[in-house]
Amino acid sequence: MNEQVIRWAKVTATWVERVLALALLLGIAVFALKSTTTLAGMDWHATDTFYQLVYRILVLVIGVELVRTLVTHDLGAVLELLAFVIARKLLKPELSTLDILLGVGAFVGLLAARRFLLRAPADAPGFASAGTGTR
Repeated sequence: MNEQVIRWAKVTATWVERVLALALLLGIAVFALKSTTTLAGMDWHATDTFYQLVYRILVLVIGVELVRTLVTHDLGAVLELLAFVIARKLLKPELSTLDILLGVGAFVGLLAARRFLLRAPADAPGFASAGTGTR
């Protein structure tokens, strides 16, 4: 009985996540369409227009990565999502030195997490097997 409840909860949570991911994907599509019309009407000689373009593209990428994270539950997807969030934060023109320093530290932390938490399997191409002694 208890195992059935756990199985039902897992299946329900998976489907709820998929529905939320689909809703998010629809929101991303609407945002992309509205962004193109907004950006088309802006003055392209102004630097703020370029910042708006980069900001909107990064928001779209963050949304897509969030959908990917909801669907796959992959640690690599989570780390990439965090990298895009940090990148969007660092591209604001009015950052203080402390913000830049903390952002760089966060990127270093993400690189360390990727290096030490996402190890390639020993039988993957390009990696030596444990017992072969080859590199």
